[in-house]
Amino acid sequence: MDMTKSEALHARGLKVMVEGVSSASRGPAAFGRAPQYMERGEGKYLYDVDGNAYLDWMMAYGALPLGHGHPAIVEAVTQAVVGGTHTATAVEIEVELAEMIVAMLPHVDKIRFANTGTEAAMAAFRLARGHTGRRKIIKFEGHYHGWWDAVLLNSNPHNPLSLGHKSNPVHIPDSSGLTPGALEDTVVVPWNDFDALERAMALHGRDAACVVTEPVMANFGVIAPKDGYLQRMQELCREHGALFYVDETVTGFRLSPGGCCELYGLTPDIVTYGKAIGGGMPVAVIGGSDEVMSGLEWGKVLHFGTHNAGRLSLTVSKAMLTTMTANDNAGFKHNMEIGQKMAAAIGDVLRGQNKHRAICQGVTSMFQIFFTDAEEITDYRDFCAHVDRVKYRDFALKLMDRGIYMTPGSTLHSLPSILHDEADIAHTAQIIAEVLEAWD
Repeated sequence: MDMTKSEALHARGLKVMVEGVSSASRGPAAFGRAPQYMERGEGKYLYDVDGNAYLDWMMAYGALPLGHGHPAIVEAVTQAVVGGTHTATAVEIEVELAEMIVAMLPHVDKIRFANTGTEAAMAAFRLARGHTGRRKIIKFEGHYHGWWDAVLLNSNPHNPLSLGHKSNPVHIPDSSGLTPGALEDTVVVPWNDFDALERAMALHGRDAACVVTEPVMANFGVIAPKDGYLQRMQELCREHGALFYVDETVTGFRLSPGGCCELYGLTPDIVTYGKAIGGGMPVAVIGGSDEVMSGLEWGKVLHFGTHNAGRLSLTVSKAMLTTMTANDNAGFKHNMEIGQKMAAAIGDVLRGQNKHRAICQGVTSMFQIFFTDAEEITDYRDFCAHVDRVKYRDFALKLMDRGIYMTPGSTLHSLPSILHDEADIAHTAQIIAEVLEAWD
């Protein structure tokens, strides 16, 4: 694959940007080399500056359920931009979109718009503390809730010998620049472990403002919750007076029309959304019950933002939801079906060869390949102990050489758009089979 122009751009970028890119997941930290610089996206394809084309299974980390440049999005932006890019005032589109969102989510009475998942989570944690008058946050190993200081720990892969005992995990900060005070009220618990959850709630539940969870563990590929686990978590929160906070930044408006709360029958006190809700634009949502969300009134719990509810972004979001929900949620149903069929096809390929030990895990539209000797990856510690991250990266790069674009990060995942079809499944499965067969 020719990367002459991408490599030249990366060399230029290194002179003026850290790592030559604006996020570590896009640069050499993830790729192990210069990344491809993309020129454009069209439908289900990406095209780089060297003229290479890729069938895109990353879809901007799940932010593009309609694919690249969908006509409904293009038309919405074209019409809206004539009226200006942003007013920083109340606008009609925010009421219209909020009505759509609340109508789709029976567990949400009111919402507030933000720009990113991190911003929404920051507001949600502050709201939980303001509502309960408590300080502690209970989070889980391997779960990511943005890069706010208080929860920026135990969400990166580490040597399994450094994690400590499951009953008392070692706190491992994910970044330099964090003060001990920022982390002292955060309790870390192994996920998908009923006993660990019960023990943590017995010890800390009465002091916890909230328990926050990814409903499907999406920061380490795709790891589904055990049967009854999220429901028990919700019960324990009610018993101890802690708010149940479901972070659907990754899973919301993706795994089903109502996200994981619909899939698993959850009624959280607070829920946040990002990525897919924006349809490719920066939109995030904080939602919850009337009682909890009223804490944001009049700045009792502070939440400001010049760019909150940007009219262009909300216009795109409305166009995306209108398209996805048409014909009885046909867009959502399509993506869920294609994701499940792609995961099944990959699983068939992996079981049909004996050169490489690997499995594929998925939940509706999301799927990920793990190079591992394990039969299943069920939590963070499984991942750290049994998943070969370097091998997955090298595998993803080999797929790119064959025109299949999947993230090179084993902690991330793949998913379709409404434009992917069964021919794409068959083609991708064939390329995967050929790559594995030729790879020694």
